[in-house]
Amino acid sequence: MSVTAALVERPPPRARGWPRSRVIGYAMVGFWILFGLGIVSYLIFAWNAEFFAKYAPAYLKGLGTTLLLVCISMVLGAILSVPVAYGRMSSNRLLSGLAYCYVYFFRGTPLLVQTYLVYYGLGSFRAELQTVGLWDFFKDAFNCGVFAFSLNTAAYQAEILRGAIESVPRGQWEGAASLGLHKLQTLRKIILPQALIVALRPYGNELILMVKASAIVAIITVYDLMGQAKLAFANSFDIQAYIWVALVYLVMVEILRHGVEWIERRITIHLKR
Repeated sequence: MSVTAALVERPPPRARGWPRSRVIGYAMVGFWILFGLGIVSYLIFAWNAEFFAKYAPAYLKGLGTTLLLVCISMVLGAILSVPVAYGRMSSNRLLSGLAYCYVYFFRGTPLLVQTYLVYYGLGSFRAELQTVGLWDFFKDAFNCGVFAFSLNTAAYQAEILRGAIESVPRGQWEGAASLGLHKLQTLRKIILPQALIVALRPYGNELILMVKASAIVAIITVYDLMGQAKLAFANSFDIQAYIWVALVYLVMVEILRHGVEWIERRITIHLKR
């Protein structure tokens, strides 16, 4: 036997029995299975057809409000994130500093606080807003929610976009310049298609987080899905009001998660061997 072979350490012996980590893992899985079965059993045995018939239309209306809020906020946030991401990547210190402060504030403070600042804070300046013709917009709670959510998600989307663009190798820019393409063409035809592959999963996570965070607007009197659940519980004192809304949110999140995974598989099919 050579000296090199003698110095090679043998692999550790395979663990036998039931180590503590394995026991804890199985116990946690069992707990969540029992918890899920308990919720399903409760919904089956405590089924209230009158409650469902009375509040299901309101839940559907609230679901439409939630989806509208999230869609508008995500689109406006995506539009706003482009100049913010450009500012973050700019060599101009003033522009970069302003973009950094924007991202730092909206990522560093709770969305609930931001929503309160818009809804209650701007409401304190009614006379000034009426002077510039903006009071009709900000007096509506839904508009305030859209405004706050758009500013918040723009900060996150700007960082996602910036990180995705910077993940593309510098050689791509240099190769495009050698072909005579100017920066806008390079960004649109070469950089962004590669960057969006990197950004897809973070964008999907941001969309899911926005769907779950949308329940915040129920606090400022917007009758979204959570707002309708609060109203149903206040009238019936039936805990099913919140159980059903939790299941609806869970279904939405799972649909979005699988949808993002499907899109990712489709656009990265050329990368698989």
